[in-house]
Amino acid sequence: MKITLSKARTMIRKTLEKGGEMGLKPLSVVVLDAGGHVIAFERQDGAAPGRFAIAHGKAYGAVMLGMAGTAQMARAEAQSYFMAAVNGVYGGQVVPVPGGVLLRTAKGDVVGAMGVTGDTSDNDLIAALAGVEAVKLVGEG
Repeated sequence: MKITLSKARTMIRKTLEKGGEMGLKPLSVVVLDAGGHVIAFERQDGAAPGRFAIAHGKAYGAVMLGMAGTAQMARAEAQSYFMAAVNGVYGGQVVPVPGGVLLRTAKGDVVGAMGVTGDTSDNDLIAALAGVEAVKLVGEG
């Protein structure tokens, strides 16, 4: 199974809707495939233009490490040298905080990742998981 453009767009739309329901600041959302390539991206009006890099970094770290943003943050706090090395390997592209969601099938296969940024990282994650649920994938936040 792979993430289609249609599914990626649905995830983004539902994530942004959840952000609106929660009264969050403008969000930026990216969906990557299992190889770390962008399938779709949207930035809400009013979101800072640099948010793409942050959303991408959250998702990229999740898919490249097979580890959700929350787990990456815990690892960075426990072993900062490890995450520093990882960021060296990946050219500084990893943003190890909540809002980077590993996307799995019901069987547990990794099919990609989503990155959400714009509000607090914890709120970004809540909005992201709403988008994931909409397409019947399992989100590991």
